[in-house]
Amino acid sequence: MTAYVRLEVRRTLRDTSFVVFGIGMPVLMYLLFTNIGGDADTGGWKTASMVAMAAYGALGAALGTGTGVAEDKGIGWLRQLRVTPMTPRQVVIGRALTGSVTVLPAVAAVLAAGAFVNGIRLEAWQWAAIALVLWFGALPFTLLGIGNGYRLTAQTTGVVNVGCSLALSIVGGLWFPTELFPHWLRSLSDLTPTRRFAEIGQSLAAGSAPGPAAVAVLAVWALLFGTYAVLSYRRSARTV
Repeated sequence: MTAYVRLEVRRTLRDTSFVVFGIGMPVLMYLLFTNIGGDADTGGWKTASMVAMAAYGALGAALGTGTGVAEDKGIGWLRQLRVTPMTPRQVVIGRALTGSVTVLPAVAAVLAAGAFVNGIRLEAWQWAAIALVLWFGALPFTLLGIGNGYRLTAQTTGVVNVGCSLALSIVGGLWFPTELFPHWLRSLSDLTPTRRFAEIGQSLAAGSAPGPAAVAVLAVWALLFGTYAVLSYRRSARTV
């Protein structure tokens, strides 16, 4: 399975669209959102936005795993995998590991922009903890992308993943502070996995431990998306 993971990681990192939109876009948006209108860092906005945009990059990379799954299904790669000694569980786990690995460049690029361009200073343990939390915390979104990939065609998966990314990013407060939202939208935002995903990282950046509510909400979404991925794989196995 290790060789399979290495193969999938190389395929993803050679994808120009992943490098441009998965890594470059979050960095560009972060620098624009935090530098237009002056250098004032009101209320630690540059730090909070850095974590939120790193979460946005992780979200896009994680969902993008599903597009690869759908493309593999279309060209018959999944059928070929079924005749190898690998079990279905190893195939799914391998895909999830691939998605987790490809999350790292997007997270690292935004954190580097925060440190070297915006001059954000944190303790070493905070940088490491934020990177690890955003890395492992992206697993629910990887499972959502895999579920979409097994259930939908390649073209439809791309459209659905973009829609999921935009909706979860905006409502989850990854682009704008939730304090600017009306009350009803703020309440809805608190239930989204992306809001809690970013909140855990922002808590670490502020030097405090993540709240149990944030961890619990993200865990529930991980269970839901994991169930969706398993059901989608079983459905795909019956039809492909």
